[in-house]
Amino acid sequence: MGTHLPSTEFDGTAVDDQREADAEAVMGEPPAQMVQLLGPDGKLGFDPVFTEYAEKVTPEVLRGLYADMAAIRRFDVEATALQRQGQLALWVPLTGQEAAQIGSGRASRPQDYIFPTYREHGVAYTRNVDLAELLRQFRGVSNGGWNPKDTNFHLYTLVLAAQTLHAVGYAMGIQRDQKLSAAHGSGEEAAVIAYFGDGASSEGDVHESMVFASSYNAPVVFFCQNNHWAISVPTNVQTRVPLSNRAKGYGFPGIRVDGNDVIAVHAVTEWALEHARQGKGPVLIEAFTYRVGAHTTADDPTKYRQSAEEDAWRAKDPLARVEKYLRAEGLADDAFFAKVKADGDELAAYVRRTTHDLETPDIRSAFANTYAEAHPLVAEELAWFEEYTAGFEGGDLPAGSSGQPAAKAGH
Repeated sequence: MGTHLPSTEFDGTAVDDQREADAEAVMGEPPAQMVQLLGPDGKLGFDPVFTEYAEKVTPEVLRGLYADMAAIRRFDVEATALQRQGQLALWVPLTGQEAAQIGSGRASRPQDYIFPTYREHGVAYTRNVDLAELLRQFRGVSNGGWNPKDTNFHLYTLVLAAQTLHAVGYAMGIQRDQKLSAAHGSGEEAAVIAYFGDGASSEGDVHESMVFASSYNAPVVFFCQNNHWAISVPTNVQTRVPLSNRAKGYGFPGIRVDGNDVIAVHAVTEWALEHARQGKGPVLIEAFTYRVGAHTTADDPTKYRQSAEEDAWRAKDPLARVEKYLRAEGLADDAFFAKVKADGDELAAYVRRTTHDLETPDIRSAFANTYAEAHPLVAEELAWFEEYTAGFEGGDLPAGSSGQPAAKAGH
């Protein structure tokens, strides 16, 4: 008997669309529609609400969005290679989700504040976070890597869904600050974006954050990147209807957008942020996308999903559809795409060079940073670690394995 692998519920097939429609019919409501403007064929469509916002994406802006997506994909490839070569302890790939991240990030304004998870490298790029600095955390030489005050882009949150509560609290603070500023006739309107995945949507923190956001009309946009897999758990295990429908239960708008369509993502996010800044309350965006690679470099997706599914989503590649459109409309030529590739290679070389120049992680600092004051259990674990490393020549860990025993000792 062959191994049965679970399949995702929302893979764009007629069978799954019908399943979704049936679920909606039980509730007496029409099936949720997905906003799509630029299809996989590279042709631009129309939406009665969001085409108006999409028209702000000029050819120059669209070329910039493509360049951003290409750059962050090249960065992702380089970071993965660095991890495989022992330069990073772990890496969290984003390939396949470039449009969701670049489109939403570029729709934000400098005064907006962003709360990411641990995969929003593309959003970080749009907020001018130095990508080499971003890798400091994954190398283990920093608990963060950058100063959020410089970019309004918060540090990565490794605790699943915790950032959604932080985001709502911050948004409520912005709300109060803006009331004071309005009384004095000063200040810019701002909003918050909270990123999370389909897996995190099952966490209680997300529910609680949406309750608070709705109750206090907080200026926050919940941006869910539904990449179909919460590590090895498919979307249909977590929800029977589109995640965007959950917003109805909290009393605010929910929008499902093609997360591989950078134009639609940009338009929807711009609308949602405008809605929040104007004091109209929160919005939930479900960016319907796909994680092409592994959950992290410690994951093997071949164990739980089929290659045919991956191939089907590669045909919906966010970069390919923009390239088709730019070429078909005569908005970009070979010289443009060659320059984009060269710029990406230059970025990759910079990231590689600066990563190699980073100091070697000292795992002993993890023991010192666990508690503010000395703790007997931590002291015991440190003693075990010191005894272990003393067994190697030179009294330290062998090259390429500096992080492994420490992870065991720290836990």
